[in-house]
Amino acid sequence: MGQLVAAQARKSGDEIGTILTSEDALATFPDKLFGHDVAIDFSVAEAVPISVEACMQAGIPLVQGTTGWKSSENQIRQAVAKTNGALVYGANFSIGVNLFYRIVQHAAELFSAVEGYSAFIEEAHHARKRDAPSGTAIRLQGIMSEALQTEVPTTSTRAGWIPGTHRVGFDSEPDQILLTHTARSRQGFAAGSLLAAHWIIGKTGMFEFDQVIDEILSGSSIN
Repeated sequence: MGQLVAAQARKSGDEIGTILTSEDALATFPDKLFGHDVAIDFSVAEAVPISVEACMQAGIPLVQGTTGWKSSENQIRQAVAKTNGALVYGANFSIGVNLFYRIVQHAAELFSAVEGYSAFIEEAHHARKRDAPSGTAIRLQGIMSEALQTEVPTTSTRAGWIPGTHRVGFDSEPDQILLTHTARSRQGFAAGSLLAAHWIIGKTGMFEFDQVIDEILSGSSIN
């Protein structure tokens, strides 16, 4: 993801100042980040508190594309607040997925008004993805459970090189309705993170990627 984000950034005319990897000493992160406009992180959940702290110390906003760090959310919010920093995060930075959330919400609201349908979620990702269910599936589960007022079962598959597939179903004895989002590549995630990177500059606080999408849908400027 880091390589893909860097390639798309260069293609769109953005300048890449520093690329940090797991080989860089953690203590050097803040020093290497000073002077940049924004940082984008697609690493691992365990590294998120370190990345956030380093960016906040360096005084630069962060786009956090990693999932699975909710257990550290209080620590991260404190780090952002005490420095008047800025962070935008999301379960999925694909613009298509974020529109999919809204489609699923509307569908769940429709099915909440009728009887006989049971909802379910299926998701599949590449074998290297550590968190299961995915952050996107957890978000879909929250959306559907709120609308349907019941827990929605979720199944996960980790195999091969699957970029990401999320399927939402409503099943009854006479029929079944399926809504599916399939990522053909990770380019959509990179594009969304760059969109968020431009949006977060000059802002203060923690934001979800949903808020970026909301501004697009409302016709507001994201600059």
